[in-house]
Amino acid sequence: MAEDPIDLIRLEGNGNSVVLRITGKSERKRPTGANVLVGEFMVDTPFVRGTLKTWIFPNDLRQWQQALDSLDAGQDIAWRDGTRAPWLFIELDEDDDRCQVTIKDDSESLTTVTVTVALTDAWFDDAYRRLNLVWETWPTTED
Repeated sequence: MAEDPIDLIRLEGNGNSVVLRITGKSERKRPTGANVLVGEFMVDTPFVRGTLKTWIFPNDLRQWQQALDSLDAGQDIAWRDGTRAPWLFIELDEDDDRCQVTIKDDSESLTTVTVTVALTDAWFDDAYRRLNLVWETWPTTED
């Protein structure tokens, strides 16, 4: 039985949302033997709506945890920048509980989208829980 999708990243507020939904493991193995997860970025605002498929590698999950730690410490983050995969940037607004979330796709659609969403303290606990749920549901290995 296939597992239900899990939202690894879920940022939303004021009618805007950015989600990275993990839908499962890849049907095929990479030549390196590393497991790969299949995911999709989903952006939804009153002005723009779109989706972008992506692969999530074990190292991406480890780097997302590091990015969460930096974000929780009050630092802006760039996740997967410099790769062929879509990049995610989160810039904190120091004056309130909002952030600018940018998804940049340099390899396929050549599109960049920036959305403003809420980022409360409670979001961090949920973000770590989501990451742990992905690890538990689809354990990954790098051979």
